[in-house]
Amino acid sequence: MTNALKLSVPEGLPFIDFEREFDFPVSEVFRAHKEPELIAQWLGPRRMTMDLDHYDFRTGGSYRYTHIAPDGARYGFNGLFHTVRENDFAIQTFEFDGYPDVVSIEFLTFEDLGGGRTRLTAHAVYPSMEARDGMAQSGMEGGVSEGYERLEELLAGAKV
Repeated sequence: MTNALKLSVPEGLPFIDFEREFDFPVSEVFRAHKEPELIAQWLGPRRMTMDLDHYDFRTGGSYRYTHIAPDGARYGFNGLFHTVRENDFAIQTFEFDGYPDVVSIEFLTFEDLGGGRTRLTAHAVYPSMEARDGMAQSGMEGGVSEGYERLEELLAGAKV
């Protein structure tokens, strides 16, 4: 894949940063993050299906969804959207049901690279090194990478 995920887990800091470029305009990448029917098609690993309870990508909105594994195991996630600026930026919280009371804050930036290309960067802040390390060791990198591959496929096929 030409647009690989770049993930950084800085030593001694409770952060995870990642970056991914897309060969599609910011408006299309942003829309695929905003619309519930689109998010359900790409967010998460390929082997999982999504049960989307609600997804309201706007300042003051919230979300709740469950990924369902082939064996029927369920993994629930929820959060709040604190700030959403169209085609530009979002701040959200992220909480996994499997680790209640551990909430990360994620900053997403949608950057127009020109020529119909976008760079998406994320900075996730965790309440402790233990929480950050748990996320880093959870298989998150593979899930995010697969999700963004699915997003690219969606954009290529559907021309969102």
